[in-house]
Amino acid sequence: MSDRAVKPRIARIWRGRVPAAKADEYARYNYEVGIKPLEEKALGVQSLREDRDGESEFITISYWESIEAMARFTGSDPKQIHHLDRDPEFLIELPQSVQILHIIASSGNCGGD
Repeated sequence: MSDRAVKPRIARIWRGRVPAAKADEYARYNYEVGIKPLEEKALGVQSLREDRDGESEFITISYWESIEAMARFTGSDPKQIHHLDRDPEFLIELPQSVQILHIIASSGNCGGD
């Protein structure tokens, strides 16, 4: 479990789109295979979903103390995309990158269940 006293300094943002008909199944799969491991290692994680006409976009934001901490979790360059095994089955297109952002200000409780 991560040390919640450590303040996040880095946000890693992943985005992917799935056809609307597969959105609920992907949400379950993504949570079990993608989000749960992040919950054990990252300082925090948010999983977001926007339903649109014909597709749903999923966004995962994980929070880290440093880029080095992300690298310890990923086992390689955290800026590189790491696809889940079944992503090609679900995603409209495989994302080619993630965003790595430095957190310059943060307040309040941004999490939720």
